[in-house]
Amino acid sequence: MSAHGHVDLGHTVAGWTGTALALLGCAGAGLAVCAAWTPGIWLGLGVVAAAGLVTWLLHLAGWGKPSGPRPEGEWDWRVRDASAGSGHADCLGCRVSGPRRALASAPRPRSAVSLPAADSSA
Repeated sequence: MSAHGHVDLGHTVAGWTGTALALLGCAGAGLAVCAAWTPGIWLGLGVVAAAGLVTWLLHLAGWGKPSGPRPEGEWDWRVRDASAGSGHADCLGCRVSGPRRALASAPRPRSAVSLPAADSSA
């Protein structure tokens, strides 16, 4: 058993790739700041922006994961998400990707929960 217990931590190809690219972009921009090389700063920030785009595209291609826990058989980071083609519920990335996925991933209405009345005797 891992140090985190028996849980799905959400390690995915999209997550690892985006994190690695963002780390390289930040390190490159930081080195460019130290070297006072202005074009390098913009290149590093461009790599950081590309990391977000690559992560989003990999998520849409099925290499990410939906919100919430997954079945244990899908915990391995190399397992592709079969439900990515139709969009994930409550997923901003899926809603932004186009009308077909936006319709499938539209937030579902939640039932109202009644809360107990506050005690006014205090």
